[in-house]
Formats: sequence, structure tokens, C-alpha cells
Amino acid sequence: MGSIKVYISDQLERKFREVAMKLFGYGRGSLSVASEKAFSLWLSHAPDILEISESIDDPVDAIYGMLSHVRKTGVELQHEASKIRARKALEY
Repeated sequence: MGSIKVYISDQLERKFREVAMKLFGYGRGSLSVASEKAFSLWLSHAPDILEISESIDDPVDAIYGMLSHVRKTGVELQHEASKIRARKALEY
């Protein structure tokens, strides 16, 4: 059996431990079971993502022109995005 050491945020770790133990019990191995299921789920989606990413020859060409219809500057968009984030943070 292999092992992987990963570093994640403290908040994500706490939530993962909490949910893993609620679902798989508070004994030894519950984190391993939850981790294995999470890795398996992630890997089941990976081929689709890889196929899409490999089909893009040049990422800049892939996004070039996507915002050509927007009539605001980059700075204006940044200010608008920060206002939206601040509003959402206040809602929580």
C-alpha cells in the first residue's frame, strides 16, 4: 500500500477530517478511506480534463478575443470584481 503526503489549508483539513469521520467512523482508517474515495473520484474526471487541455495548442489563442465585446478597461474590471467580492463577503 502506497502513501502520499500532501499539504492543504488548515480549514480544508478540518472540514475533510470532520466529514470523513462522520461518514466512515471515528476509528483508524477513516481518513484513508475518505482520501482513497476522493482520489478515485478526481481521477475519474481527469481523462476528460486532460483531453480538453491537450486539444488546446496555444492557450493564449484559445482565449484571445473572448472579452472583445466588453467595453471596460482591465482596471475597471478589477475594481468591479473587488466590489463584487466585498459584497459577497459581507453577505456571509
